[in-house]
Amino acid sequence: MINTIIGILLILTFLGFVFFVMKGGNIMLGFLVMAILWTIIGGIPLKTAIVEVFSKPALDYGSTIMVIIFGSWFGRILVDTGIAGSISYETVKVSYKHPVIASILICLVTSLIFTSSYGVGAVIALAVILIPVLTSLGLPKHIAIVAFSLSIGSAMYVNIVIIKQLQIFFPKVVYGAKYLAFGFSAMFIQLAVVTLFILLHSRTIHKNEVAQDASQSQNKFNAPKISYVMPVFPVFMNLVFGWEPIPALMLAIAIVLLITGNLKTYNQALNIINSSIKIAITDISGLIIMLLFLTMFSATAVKNAAKFSGVLNSIVPNSPTVLAIAIIILAPLALFRGPLMVWGSGSATVAVLAGTGIFNQYFAFALMLIPSVSIAISTCITQSWNLWLVEDSKIPVKKFLITGVPYGWLSAALNVILALYMFK
Repeated sequence: MINTIIGILLILTFLGFVFFVMKGGNIMLGFLVMAILWTIIGGIPLKTAIVEVFSKPALDYGSTIMVIIFGSWFGRILVDTGIAGSISYETVKVSYKHPVIASILICLVTSLIFTSSYGVGAVIALAVILIPVLTSLGLPKHIAIVAFSLSIGSAMYVNIVIIKQLQIFFPKVVYGAKYLAFGFSAMFIQLAVVTLFILLHSRTIHKNEVAQDASQSQNKFNAPKISYVMPVFPVFMNLVFGWEPIPALMLAIAIVLLITGNLKTYNQALNIINSSIKIAITDISGLIIMLLFLTMFSATAVKNAAKFSGVLNSIVPNSPTVLAIAIIILAPLALFRGPLMVWGSGSATVAVLAGTGIFNQYFAFALMLIPSVSIAISTCITQSWNLWLVEDSKIPVKKFLITGVPYGWLSAALNVILALYMFK
């Protein structure tokens, strides 16, 4: 009886957290407050809480933080050395005769670059190159913005920075061949949806002179063509040779600097290394603290799992198929940091689901990741880079949402079916 009452109180505070975040409350502060509340409500002893909630989880998460830092740094290096820009401009060369194909290729290249790149800084650096190209091809601005944001979102299925964050809750999920088989499949499914999106708006695309403009600007983006494979190099090293993320990223950074001529002199190397590290860490500084508070909240969820499992067992379906159908229907609840957005109030949902231990961890991991990526990261205005894209292009928020959410929802539905097939 006591556990039932405690379980109800835990769920009520969870609902309060969802409401707080959806109303625009500070997520970082919310995680810390929830960790404290669930420690008190769950009756976790003070000494246990100090060590096992507010200390050990954050310290143990240090290795993941390092992966996130190196991943962000590698992404910044791709931008600062001109590789991202060079790949982008190469795709535009076909635009003069084949503008529809060019639009699709630009989205494919955007996704390729963000398999390793991460952060609003990297998005802005690429957007100022590619959005004008897409609009010059004839895409209305809101269509170009949505195609670009969906393409970035598709890459998050394999981006190590994103995956490492969700592994807090599912430690048995390994960033390796088993997961990446799903991750790349999900990425290409979302890219297929982006292709459909462009084809349905292909009537607006016309022949133009953007190829000429691109060639005139090519001098600014003249990275050697061999460097174009570097965005997927860390993933390749993991899949083929089983390398851990940090050495793979370090090797990739060294190769990029070498082949782009940034190691010719000591000062040149030092300048680009220092500047790229500074920007990369600035991009993720707030994220790091938020994730550390999230680990504390996750620890309380695990310790309180037995107390709310009785209540949840009557709510959460035991069947993977039923849960998959529910996620497909409810996927838009990831919008506005809602209860299916892992990096919003959905952190409570995923903590609770992981705590029950009902489902295979790979399956539960995928089902929590999908709405967060295909709906929230790809089409929601609360994602930092989407907000910048909308504000910079001066399109109405409502238009962005109405245009993008149906396609994000379609991608989410298809990827849930994929996860059910691969992991149930």
